Amino acid sequence: MSIAKIKLVDITSNTTNLDAVLTRFVDLKDFHPVLASEIVERVHGSTSFVAENPCQPLLQDLDEIEKKYDLNLPDIELKDYNYDFNEMYDYMVEIKERLNTEVDHIKELQVFIRKYQDALIQVHNIESLDIPLDDLFACEFISIRFGRLPNDSVEKLRFFQSRPFVFKSFNHDSNNSWCMYYTTEEYKREVDNIFSSLFFERIYIPDFVHGKPKEAIAALEEEIKQAQKMIDQYKADMYDITCGCSNRLACIKGELLFLNRSFEAKKYVVGLGDKFTISGFVEEQNIDKIHQMFDDIKDIIEIEVQEADSDKRITPPTKLKNGWFSKPFGMFVEMYGLPGYKDIDPTPFVAITYSLLFGMMFGDLGQGLVLALVGWLAYKYKGMRLGAVGIRIGLTSALFGLIYGSVFGNEELLNPLYGALGFAEKPVHVMDSEFTMTLLIIAIGFGSFLIVVSMILNIFTLFKKKRYAEIIASHNGLAGLILYGFILVGVALQFGLQIQVFNVFTISLFLAIPLILIFFKEPLERKFAGHKLFPAGFGGFFVEGFFELFEIVLSYITNTLSFLRVGGFLLVHAGMMLVVTSLMTMVGGSGSILVLVFGNIFVMGLEGMIVGIQVLRLEFYEMFSRYYEGNGVAFNALNL
Repeated sequence: MSIAKIKLVDITSNTTNLDAVLTRFVDLKDFHPVLASEIVERVHGSTSFVAENPCQPLLQDLDEIEKKYDLNLPDIELKDYNYDFNEMYDYMVEIKERLNTEVDHIKELQVFIRKYQDALIQVHNIESLDIPLDDLFACEFISIRFGRLPNDSVEKLRFFQSRPFVFKSFNHDSNNSWCMYYTTEEYKREVDNIFSSLFFERIYIPDFVHGKPKEAIAALEEEIKQAQKMIDQYKADMYDITCGCSNRLACIKGELLFLNRSFEAKKYVVGLGDKFTISGFVEEQNIDKIHQMFDDIKDIIEIEVQEADSDKRITPPTKLKNGWFSKPFGMFVEMYGLPGYKDIDPTPFVAITYSLLFGMMFGDLGQGLVLALVGWLAYKYKGMRLGAVGIRIGLTSALFGLIYGSVFGNEELLNPLYGALGFAEKPVHVMDSEFTMTLLIIAIGFGSFLIVVSMILNIFTLFKKKRYAEIIASHNGLAGLILYGFILVGVALQFGLQIQVFNVFTISLFLAIPLILIFFKEPLERKFAGHKLFPAGFGGFFVEGFFELFEIVLSYITNTLSFLRVGGFLLVHAGMMLVVTSLMTMVGGSGSILVLVFGNIFVMGLEGMIVGIQVLRLEFYEMFSRYYEGNGVAFNALNL
């Protein structure tokens, strides 16, 4: 339950060996590489190897071929160090051209088939005529047009009844009316313009169609049949082409996928003269794996392992390692910000405090078990980290519900259990008015304890970072701990046990001196750093320091009182369930069961969400703000 120990690893070799190193580097696991830009900006004379990746456009073309021709090439990398991008490109262009030629032929035939099918429909419409089509279209004094007209345009023909044409509709579908019209040669242009304005789509009878309608029908059907055979042949040719090239394209794809990662990895390479270096971080336990990966070229590279913080130009990343109980609560820590490598991991503390606070505010045996069950289902089948959190807070809610004696809002159901355990009554009467003040004092006391623990954690963190001035004079350091602890102990003894604690000596020692130290914290920090105590003058420091001190003292009060919400939400939960119980009594009968079910669902959904947010607020604002910065960098390993 801590931050994983990591090491800084530098891989160095001659630039002539770059490809050999990169082809092995891209297969590293649990290795957090450092971008070359982070180092190049700080080291004079160093260069980056970042360049245009030639694999990307080839992979895009290959993906287009896959999707267009349904090839389904495997995503299996192939390590071939003797690659030729020009050969790959030429082969892919050749295949695309061959396939596109076949596709163009198919599209052309499909257009002809659609035209023939439209013509076939119109010839079927005049199938009863015993006149050769050539004679019909060769009339000297009339012009005949076959086609289709939108259904809504048919109604508009009534506005042109006075014009010299004859219109005949054979049949219609959902969109169009299959029809014909004829007119004299004299009015042909005018009538054609009328029908064109009504979106008439003319259908031409192909030139190869001769004879009477039945003969024309046979000719069209035969032409459609032959065209479909040609399409089938072209598709067979395409299938032969794709089958013949699939293996080669699969090899090209495998090579490109591997080479693409190698080219992308160049963003981690820093050049200096004829040498290059790749820097990164790895867990201490995985150092041997790095050596094993480059074992076959160990004579041409140098691997240097150092402490994680040895290079001040690079910020070491953070990798959290937590146990079963606390691991899901890492999502809250990540939400706020990861700890720095030298900081402490707050996840275990968050796991314990979040579970306890949620359980105290949402204490109900039945609802807690339901929440745990829902969390388990969400985690088991959806992989939700919040579901894993729900299991833990549900169990603590059930535990506190056992203490409060509440099962789905019923405050009497567990009385026989307490009697069997030797208790005269349940331990805690939440709705007892005489217990309300005790409950709020317990909430304040528990909150004060958590604030004190947060200060102790902060002192420990500052000690690890060797920030001694802050340890002494920070309001969350020793000075703040003494001040806040003295006030807490003094109030408890003075008002609880009637022991006189506050006097001139104790106030001077435990109140005045800590306040003075907090007031002069910044000058002390500058003194430790060897700088001038008051660079902007004592007057400006005094005014700024006074208001900051006032704000600090006020924050002690507000942060402490903020924990009143723990007791407040406990009372709200009990009150809401009392309302549900009262409604059950009013409804009675089978309706009371529905009130019980839906009432509990409503309370669990509404208050569960609100309590979860409020506990998270206490974690972030009342505790994290005292000991945690959250400015770390995530450990992002290759090949995860």
